[in-house]
Amino acid sequence: MMMMMTETMTTEMQNCINACMECHKMCLETMTYCMTRNGKQINMSIMGMMRDCAEMCMTCMNMVMGGSEFITGTCTLCAEMCDRCAAACEQMSQDQKMMECAACCRRCAEACRSLQMMPA
Repeated sequence: MMMMMTETMTTEMQNCINACMECHKMCLETMTYCMTRNGKQINMSIMGMMRDCAEMCMTCMNMVMGGSEFITGTCTLCAEMCDRCAAACEQMSQDQKMMECAACCRRCAEACRSLQMMPA
């Protein structure tokens, strides 16, 4: 994989990469947590959303690191998916792990949005 020269990487790009990495990890951890909860009904649509969000975060991170011409569109979609995943997790507000995942998704959405507003 081609990596951009560090000199050309902006703070916004680095923030986006870091946020995507964290969100990817958090979504996978939360999915594992959901699968190991005893006696609780797993909401499969939330599981699917977390899986999709994790995948999108990885894609977004790769696009930003590679300096892709599709960064803007990818960041826009990633922010939208992170927000939707956060909203789904927030429905389980009594669960600390779900709320941590939601907060992580919100931070990632914000980082992606700040990057998509950068001039190309």
